[in-house]
Amino acid sequence: MSRVASTTPPEGSLIPERHPLAPATGTKVPSHYGHCFGCGELHPTGLHLVAHVGEGATITAEFTVTENHQGAPGLAHGGLLSLAFDEALGKLMWLLRSPAVTARLETDFIRPVPLGTTLFITAEITGQVNRKVYSAAIGRLGSPDGEIAVRAAALFVIVPMSHFLTKAPAGFLKEVAKNPELLAFVDPEFEINP
Repeated sequence: MSRVASTTPPEGSLIPERHPLAPATGTKVPSHYGHCFGCGELHPTGLHLVAHVGEGATITAEFTVTENHQGAPGLAHGGLLSLAFDEALGKLMWLLRSPAVTARLETDFIRPVPLGTTLFITAEITGQVNRKVYSAAIGRLGSPDGEIAVRAAALFVIVPMSHFLTKAPAGFLKEVAKNPELLAFVDPEFEINP
């Protein structure tokens, strides 16, 4: 059996500096793709998660549980809550201006999240070693100071932008060329040196 990657930053990892072109504190983090189920404003039944840049290596995010997000009647589906945390933690990559993929996501469900509740998420980068970026988040019910309902930790791996663009369906890039707001992170300067 192969070893499972940890979401805990190893000893010696550092909290990275924000990229000079990263969004400013208080700025809304744009959707990386308009039809993204997590943060896309164009997805009809998505989470419509909205995130803002915090201080240092942090963001805040929120979404409201609708009838489209239920698992058990009246409660948010656990998989959708994991999705919300994957999205919020992934938004941290805007601070580094580095495209990345989720390598591991751990989600702990502490209390149910009822239909109609807004979940307030705070997320932070907890360390970086080369291309590996470690992060953690908590979600609170009803307000930024509400009861903790969910905790999560993740490991992201920085990849070149071509990872996303070469896997896009046929015709997708033509659509993006006509409607660049569909894919806000396609930016010639938003690239990494692997």
